Amino acid sequence: MQIEDFKKVKIDAMKAHDKDAVTALNAVINKLMLAGIEKKAAGETMGDEDVVRILQKTINELKEEREGFVKAGREETVLGLDNQIATVEKYLPKMLSEEEIAAIINGLDDKSTPAVMKHFKAEYAGKVDMRLVGTVLKGLQ
Repeated sequence: MQIEDFKKVKIDAMKAHDKDAVTALNAVINKLMLAGIEKKAAGETMGDEDVVRILQKTINELKEEREGFVKAGREETVLGLDNQIATVEKYLPKMLSEEEIAAIINGLDDKSTPAVMKHFKAEYAGKVDMRLVGTVLKGLQ
């Protein structure tokens, strides 16, 4: 998805009076626009992996914010943040499961930690949690 697609989704959310979705989509659109400007200045273009990275970063920021409100006992705000996280997660690609990661690792010739991490970073960027890869790899060794 590109910025224009997110803007269309935001308009639909506005028509549905879904303020949590609008808030989340505004954050995503702003981050995509900033990243697009930075890429353009560097003579590059935005790719799908950039969009996925921005979506993941947005989710992480929302989760950190949510933790603060949980500690403060602000349940209403926590529910709003849960809705925002769910909205952004809808646009992420399906993440690889532990079983899929293990199968990929078992299919590799070089199962050393640096080689496995490099492979997943290059081939599955945005589709796998690198911490989970490390955990699965340690379990296989």
